[in-house]
Amino acid sequence: MSTWTGTVRLARTFLRRDRVLVGVWTLVLVAVCYASAAATGSLYPSVADRVSAATAINASPAGVALYGPVVDVRSEGELAMTKMTVLYAVLVALLLLVLVRRHVRAEEEDGQAELLGGTAIGRDATLGAAVLEATVVALGLGVLAALADVVGGLPVKGSLAFGASWAGIGLVAAGLTAVCCQLSASSRTCAAVAGAALGALFLVRAVGDTSAPTLSWISPFGWSTKLHAWSHTRWWVLLLDVGAGLALAGVARVLRARRDLGAGMLAPRPGPSVGSPRLAGVLALSLRLHGPMALAWTVAVGVLGVVLGSIAPDIDSMLDSPAAREMAQRIGGRGALGDTLIAAELSMTAVIVTCFAIAVVGHGGAEERDGRTEQVLATATSRSRALVATVAVALVGATWLSLVTGLAFTLGYGAAAGDLGDTFRRVVPAALAQAPAIWLVTAIGVAAYTLRSRWAVLGWAFLVAFLTFGQLGELLRLPGWVVGLSPYVHVPKMPAEPFALEPSLVLTGLAAVLLAASWWRFRTRDIG
Repeated sequence: MSTWTGTVRLARTFLRRDRVLVGVWTLVLVAVCYASAAATGSLYPSVADRVSAATAINASPAGVALYGPVVDVRSEGELAMTKMTVLYAVLVALLLLVLVRRHVRAEEEDGQAELLGGTAIGRDATLGAAVLEATVVALGLGVLAALADVVGGLPVKGSLAFGASWAGIGLVAAGLTAVCCQLSASSRTCAAVAGAALGALFLVRAVGDTSAPTLSWISPFGWSTKLHAWSHTRWWVLLLDVGAGLALAGVARVLRARRDLGAGMLAPRPGPSVGSPRLAGVLALSLRLHGPMALAWTVAVGVLGVVLGSIAPDIDSMLDSPAAREMAQRIGGRGALGDTLIAAELSMTAVIVTCFAIAVVGHGGAEERDGRTEQVLATATSRSRALVATVAVALVGATWLSLVTGLAFTLGYGAAAGDLGDTFRRVVPAALAQAPAIWLVTAIGVAAYTLRSRWAVLGWAFLVAFLTFGQLGELLRLPGWVVGLSPYVHVPKMPAEPFALEPSLVLTGLAAVLLAASWWRFRTRDIG
């Protein structure tokens, strides 16, 4: 029997199991591509408008670090896909990270891979199937992104090159994650190492695009801009993605042959023989479990806030057309253009912060399915305290991240505009004003989890739906009542508009009602 026996069949099984996750993630990414492609022509109707906006982006080091440079300032496709080429490619990479880690490392950790190994499959079938699934997803996502750009009115050649750049990033991310899965026996450590590697590659690209162009050739994210998808396309750059993906997959296969099933190449550090008394309570345990993730999120949103704040003072030159200004006001509220942009950006960061809370709730569902919640409840811990601990970490952590976002945005904006004090008074309250919407979306995720542990993932589905309805609804020209389904559109659009108490109270009240109902349900349903 070959070591690859059963690879294709396993890959089909993986695709079927991941159909919801892949489908939702793909829908959002493709929708964003289409919305950006379709809107750019009306937002920047003339070549002069496009040149002005692109020049402003290239003149801002923070903008180039976040989005990458606009290679051809006259190209509509280049301007439309500025954010998509690098920043949203990170989301593509994260999707492939989740898929590969789930089927290589997480399933070894919970024993499913050992059960599969007892059937008629080869030693390398699981790794091969995970990489094969990731390849299919990456290629499919690239094709759909290209089609979305074409339907949105962009040139076919550039659209195909852009879609291929996303597929290439996906291949590299899949290979990189496959290698990380061989290093540690913990799925959490694997995710942390792979995520840190992707972050380092993004940082190298940012430094290269802003100050040392040679460094951009070291990072796959830099290859996406070096491809020049929308003008004088360098098709050969795609070979770098393919070569790196194949090389990393080969390294993963070699490492896989040198380790035992369920083990990692790096030996885990043994813990203390006696547990700390600080872990005696379930809340302390929850804080211990999610503390590293909260720290990583704090650093991430802090960096993002500083970068976004640094870009904000240059918005007048980036949104130089009346249509672009009108669109910004529809998303961020009526007010001074700078305040309108701040409101729109804080609304987007609120969605990002909500991801932390949904991840904490989803982890609670995973803990229950794996039997660890039952072990906790076997001690002197009630169901109520177990649920409250998870919900408290999710809500307090998300609120803390909102505060960090506001403070970091203030630092970035104040450093660029030289007005730190006034910016602090306007931005920090505006960031915290997003909290009621975050609480409500989190409460919806908690409600789904308490109905059934496996439904915890529905929190992600609701988050994606609200993102599509609210933040992308104007670009997709959705009806007003559909846009209104998103909690994020009902929070006060500070600082462009004054604070409104009523919608904040309504959102907070709805969240409280859902959490109370969830608490009652969790007390009575079966565990597991």
